[in-house]
Amino acid sequence: MNLTSLTRAICAIFLLSAAPLAAQGMMVHDAYARSSTAESTSGAAFMMVMNHSGDDDRLIGASSDVAEKIELHQHAEDANGVMRMGEIEGGVAIASDEAHEFKRGGDHLMLFGLKRPLVQGDIIKVTLEFEKAGPFEIDVLVDQDRKPGHGTMDHSGHDPKNHAKHGDMSN
Repeated sequence: MNLTSLTRAICAIFLLSAAPLAAQGMMVHDAYARSSTAESTSGAAFMMVMNHSGDDDRLIGASSDVAEKIELHQHAEDANGVMRMGEIEGGVAIASDEAHEFKRGGDHLMLFGLKRPLVQGDIIKVTLEFEKAGPFEIDVLVDQDRKPGHGTMDHSGHDPKNHAKHGDMSN
């Protein structure tokens, strides 16, 4: 990694970890994607989505200018004990004051038809589409070195009524 890439990655990590992103009470924390090779046609993104809107909502889709399409995907075990990956039909329900984690080895955003490589340290724009809250654009850091659970916050003791102090800018 050259000095320019390292500096860009450090600045991006600082900016993206300073506060969760929020719109209409929906918050996204710790969004990142795995880097790809020049030959890669697909990629994956991960994040924590929190619903502080006061209403149940559903993530129904996503899009980005770096991919022809994005699908909400899951890893699930079939009847034979084999893990399979596939699209989540109907989206992902996120109850009021609950969170849903998109993580490696679990639910995730699958980027198909990459238009360019996902380069370590870059930031890509992804628009999440919620059934009630509508579109919500987020910045996703390309971070190949991220380990599962690295950079995530423990929300088990989080009081959603006090979400304004956690970076929710929707109020």
